[in-house]
Amino acid sequence: MFIRTSLFILPTLMVAGFANVSHAQEIPTTAEDGKQSSAVIQTEKDSMMPTPKVIVFDVNETLLDLAGLKKSVGEALNGREDLLPLWFSNMLHYSLVETLSGEYHDFGEIGTAALMMVAEREGIELDQGSAKAAIVNSLRSLPAHPDVREGLERLSDQGFRLVSLTNSSKAGVETQLSNAGLTELFEKRYSIDQIKKYKPHPDTYQMVLDDLGVQPGEVLMVAAHAWDLAGAKNVGLQTAFVKRPSATLYSNVQKPDVIVKDLNELADVLSKAKQ
Repeated sequence: MFIRTSLFILPTLMVAGFANVSHAQEIPTTAEDGKQSSAVIQTEKDSMMPTPKVIVFDVNETLLDLAGLKKSVGEALNGREDLLPLWFSNMLHYSLVETLSGEYHDFGEIGTAALMMVAEREGIELDQGSAKAAIVNSLRSLPAHPDVREGLERLSDQGFRLVSLTNSSKAGVETQLSNAGLTELFEKRYSIDQIKKYKPHPDTYQMVLDDLGVQPGEVLMVAAHAWDLAGAKNVGLQTAFVKRPSATLYSNVQKPDVIVKDLNELADVLSKAKQ
């Protein structure tokens, strides 16, 4: 089922959160008791989620702001920012193609090739060196969202083990987190290039579980991407959706256990769950 459906459905799912990454938006939600809250802390069975031992964070967009990447790619396409969703969709599409066909190139290489494809289709002159610089240089220098450091520190202070899991290469994520000033906040930093399969393939999440020696129900996966949480939930992890600007959920999979506006709200929710 993974092979038959993911290739066609997931690129559409993935690109939804990229179209307007630089535009903030309000998240209006109201709890039944009349109090304002965007957090959802009940499972589908209306029971409190068990407190996780480990929290796994996606990196790109969940922790790091993609606005700089949007600007860089737009400039490479002669200012055609309207082509960004097409580029992003192609990049994610071909990451799945490589996973399902047994090939592997790192995320930067796939992003560069996808950008070249878009440029060629639109008649825009773009050499490989310029395309690579637009992707790799920008991807490795993305800043953290304003809530991230404080939220991670609060979660660490609450006793949770914090690790990251990304589709970026191992060298790439180490540079990303270092440049964003977040490296020391994570016990471990995992990359899919350790197994050469891209999320949301089940093996990517299982790799983390096996290395940490924990059970799926003891782990909370945090991401701003519905496709990432769908993959984690399929393996049995608890899931938390961070509603970054333009991020939306996919209705044909299980709902996340937690929905929050940022990492500070996640820290609030988990603090209450431990009491």
